[in-house]
Formats: sequence, C-alpha cells, structure tokens
Amino acid sequence: MTFGILSFGAYIPRLRLQRKAIADAHGWFNAALKGQGKGERAIANWDEDAITMAVEAARDCLIGQDPGKVEAVQLASTTFPFLDRLNSGVAAEALNLGQNLAASDVGQTQRAATSALMSALRGGPATLLMAAEKRPVKAASPIEMTAGDGAAALLVGEGDPVATLIGAATRTADFVDHYRSMESEFDYQWEERWIRDAGYIPLVPPVIRACLAKAGVAAGDVTQFCMPAVLARVSSSVAKAAGIAEAAVADNLHAVCGETGAAHPLVMLVAALEQAKPGDRIMVVGFGQGADALLFEVTEAITRLPARLGVRGHLARRREEANYSKFLAFNDTIELERGMRAEADKQTPLSALWRNRHTATGFIGGKCTKCGTLQFPKTRICVNPNCNAVDSQVEEPFSGKTGKINSYTADRLTYSPDPPACYGMIQFEDGGRWMMDFTDVDEKDLSVGSPMRMMFRVKDIDGQRGFRRYFWKAAPAVSSAQTSGRA
Repeated sequence: MTFGILSFGAYIPRLRLQRKAIADAHGWFNAALKGQGKGERAIANWDEDAITMAVEAARDCLIGQDPGKVEAVQLASTTFPFLDRLNSGVAAEALNLGQNLAASDVGQTQRAATSALMSALRGGPATLLMAAEKRPVKAASPIEMTAGDGAAALLVGEGDPVATLIGAATRTADFVDHYRSMESEFDYQWEERWIRDAGYIPLVPPVIRACLAKAGVAAGDVTQFCMPAVLARVSSSVAKAAGIAEAAVADNLHAVCGETGAAHPLVMLVAALEQAKPGDRIMVVGFGQGADALLFEVTEAITRLPARLGVRGHLARRREEANYSKFLAFNDTIELERGMRAEADKQTPLSALWRNRHTATGFIGGKCTKCGTLQFPKTRICVNPNCNAVDSQVEEPFSGKTGKINSYTADRLTYSPDPPACYGMIQFEDGGRWMMDFTDVDEKDLSVGSPMRMMFRVKDIDGQRGFRRYFWKAAPAVSSAQTSGRA
C-alpha cells in the first residue's frame, strides 16, 4: 500500500460575471479598471458559500471511492460562514460520512490549503481535504476583478494513489501583501510591484529549490508548475528564478474563473491532474506570509480514475452573467428594498435542527424492507398503500439520486433573492418524490421531464441572528458532454 493522493475533485459555480460589466460600472471612478475588464470571474449564487462549494467538490472527489473509509475531514478557507461552529462538521454531515471521524477547520492564512495538504501527506488517517473560498470584495476594487469563487477537494491516504509526494518544503515570513481583520470586512491590499519584488521573487524560489533538493529532482524535470498569482508574469518570473521552464508554468485560470483565494493552489493542482500522464511531476506552491512547495509524481493509477466534472467540467457548466447589480445584491454589497414578503422571522430552532439533521443536512430518506418502496422523508409507516408496514424502513441516502420534474412553478409572489422562486415536484429515478426548491435554473428552460440532480445549498439566512440553514435543492443534471474523464 502506498500513501498519496487517491482522488481529486473540484467545483466552480455556474455563474460567470463578465469583468467588462464591472469596468463599465466603475470606469468613471477608477479608469484603471477598464484595462482589467477582460474575461470573466466565477461568482457564487446567493445560496452558495464556502461550505456548499466544499461539499460539491468533495462529492466530485469521492466518485469511485468508498466514503466509509474516510477517517478525517478538513476544510480550508479564510471565509468560513461560521466563526465558532465546525464548518467541516456541516460538510461531513451533508456528505453522510458518519460521526466516527476527526473534523477540523484550517484557516487564518492564505496557505491554509497547502499547509493542510502538507500535513495530511505526512501519513495517518485517510483524509478528505476540502478547500473553498467566497471572498467578500469592495466595489470598484482591483480584488473584485481578480477574485473568483470555487472549491477543490483531495482524498489522501493509503491505497493506489494517482499521485505521490516526492518532496516538500515550507518557509514562514510575516510578509503582508494583503489582509482582512475582524474589524474590516474587505481585504486591504498593498502596492502590486512591491508585492512582486519584495514578496514573491525573494521568498518563493528558495522554497522551491529546497523542495527540489529533498526530492532529488532537477528543476527542468518539473512538468507543471502551479502557483496562483494574479500579478502579470509573476509565476513565470518565480519559475525562471528557480530554474523551471516557462513551458511548465500552468494556466492560473484567471481569464475563465479568477483566483479562488486559499483554495486556488488546489484548484490548479486538480486542473493539472486532469491532464497529467503517468510520470509527470507537478509542483504546487501556496504563497502568503511565506510559502509552501509540494512536488508530486503522477502514477499509472490516474489512467483508471473514473470520469468526473473536475475543473474543466465545471468551467463548461457556465452561464454568462452581465448583470453587475445582481452580483452586488447576492453579496449584500448594496442594500435592496426586499419588500414585506422578505420580513418573515427565520429563526432556526436548534433543537429541531439537531433532531432532523439526517433528513435536512444529510438528505436521508427511507427504504421499506417489506416492499422496497423508497420515500422521503423517512417515516414510521411505509407510504405504499399496498404495504403500510410499520417501522420497516432503513435509511436511504437521496443526495446522490437523480430525478425528473413532475411539475414546476416559477413564482414571482413568493420572496426570493433571485426571482422568480422556482420549485416543483421531483420524481426520483429509483422511486420516491419530493416537492423542493430549484437552483441554478433559468425559468425559460423549465419543463416537465427535465432531468435534475441534487445540490447542497443555503436554504435561507436569518439576518437577525446571523444563522444560515442548509438543505438540498434540485439543479439541472449535468450532460455527459460536460463530464470530463482523463482526455
């Protein structure tokens, strides 16, 4: 048995905000934004956050894997929805990983994901490492242009790994390029040229060289070099200083996604693994108050990995968004008059949430052991009128099931942060039905019989108390053309 990366996955939100829309809105105030108004950035829907995106990346990662073998869960982010609730615990519940596992949140650093990966690869329990980011950005700021929302996940442990760690090095230096404090909602960034000349160039190459020395690998043998950096040519300059070929510098996905913060080193690593061949050597670097460098060698097992969406598949699952005001509203950057229908008290009884956690968070239904009928939610009495057996049901997960629309409504009277509120009856392919909210849908595309899949999302947010409820929603099923294999 060999220790390494057993599987990988990613998640990029469906909506892509055109940077030109941002530049057009603020060019009158900051003319420099017009020069950055090319390409698009991924933006989370109103019902997405770091937890929901991490869950989707993890589901992508666990395709073809046995979730029962996961012994530890880590979630890396600097934008956790909760400050003193275990965010990785919410994700573990949604993924139905059970309670007999260790869960931890890793944050407070831009290197949260690479540092957590380095720790997981030292050996120990089978670990599902997720990294996700939804950074708040100030309107008309450069970071609003460069940031993007997204997540990645890696399964690390013993088995038949697709990539093994052959070298790693780290360095800590309190070099502050940008920061966000408890008193400030948005990042404050220093001058870009100084970040490049005093930060990246002197700090990162020595860490890369130390990593290569430990691996006994020449810089010229690195196949792909993954280092997030939105500053032009910085990745190439760092690679050159370390002796890595220009051709090895990986696309930072800025034009089609944006930088997903602490998650981006893993997003780029997943994108590299999707195209890698056995024997390739991939280096991933995390920068922020120092640097982490990890060098992986790809194995033959990567050719046997089942198809998944990954980075490329999720990039293909896109819808262009040119409405900048919608982006501001989704992120509460502007205050909208939401009307009386939005004023309902959304307090969550925490006792009821605990009692119903398997149903609400895990999306667990029931299967009758007498007649085989599936139903959601699980109840004491079987819903089959020809059975009606009592206490005959065992737990049946519904989150991985697909279904079709039996009926639907696009409701413009009910309050929704993204009107109209779309919902309807979903008939699951294996049996069972449930009236549920839809997400990531366009009203014009709704039709009876449309295939749908389940996605973990924010149900609603209690603005008075700062609590958010999660549940599962139906979204359009992914076509086979979007599912990326290893080609």
